[in-house]
Amino acid sequence: MDEYCALFGLTRARLTALIQASSAYRGVYFAMIDGCAVEPDYVERHEVRMAVDRADDRLLGFYALIHEPAELDLMFVADEAQGLGIGRALITDMLDRARAAGITAVEVVSHPPAEGFYLQVGAELTGTRPPQPKTPWEQPELRFAV
Repeated sequence: MDEYCALFGLTRARLTALIQASSAYRGVYFAMIDGCAVEPDYVERHEVRMAVDRADDRLLGFYALIHEPAELDLMFVADEAQGLGIGRALITDMLDRARAAGITAVEVVSHPPAEGFYLQVGAELTGTRPPQPKTPWEQPELRFAV
């Protein structure tokens, strides 16, 4: 993928800034990202991949794939990059990476407004996660067959 590369050299501060800038988490959903920061050990333990604008090194989006158990843990696309196919490209990359690792299915606990996106890119709805202390609403649970 020409416009996508592995995380090497990207600081966790840039990843955290993209999370915190996401307008999808304003209002009631802010609790999901309140205090969320990408820590160094997170990047060491999980496969984190990103999309970067090669012209200006601007971070357009990223995802984190946990291998065991297989889960898409974080996925964010910059507000200004939404609708450009970045999310779809990140999902395609994630599925390719999962397949190469011998993973047969990847679980996702979704931000409720993102459920439609995941369904459009091939995930199946498998249920809902009940409300949690930090997220007092149900969250869609989905699965990608790899």
